[in-house]
Amino acid sequence: MAITADAIRDKLIKELAAVHVDVEDTSPNRCAASYKVLVVSSQFEGKPLLQRHRMVNTCLAEELKEIHAFEQKTLTPEQWEKQKAQ
Repeated sequence: MAITADAIRDKLIKELAAVHVDVEDTSPNRCAASYKVLVVSSQFEGKPLLQRHRMVNTCLAEELKEIHAFEQKTLTPEQWEKQKAQ
């Protein structure tokens, strides 16, 4: 099955109870080889950055086998609200 931005978004929302997810295909020609994601989830509360990234990587373990580059930003809802206000 081909990896799509929608599939990644849906999986992150479902498995991490994310309240906001942005997924951007950053590969040339949008060939689904490189993605940039922003994930906002209350499950990240009190967790260091490395643990948050591991949670995302675990969630997308199968997809990451096919993706060549993956950039992620993980925020709590409170951090997301502060960032939006800036």
